[in-house]
Amino acid sequence: MSKFLEIINQNKPVLIDFFADWCGPCKTMSPILKDVKRVLGDKVSIIKINVDKNQSLAAKYQVRGVPTFLLFKEGKQIWRQSGIIQKEELLNIISKNN
Repeated sequence: MSKFLEIINQNKPVLIDFFADWCGPCKTMSPILKDVKRVLGDKVSIIKINVDKNQSLAAKYQVRGVPTFLLFKEGKQIWRQSGIIQKEELLNIISKNN
């Protein structure tokens, strides 16, 4: 858990992707997240967290469905959404909070 706190306390946006291996929409998001990282580079950290392997973390953030995305900056949650998100929308949200 302390490693997670260290990650989300960066002074750049950190996008957390709560996913599951069995989740179809999660698989759809994978190339979108790669594109977002390619476009934004070092301006964002994107961390994937498997809810089946990290149930306590998923419970702490009340993740009820996957994929669920949380955006943190300096340790504060500044945005949250579940489901498939288009690349342009994600880029806008992250850029606004950079």
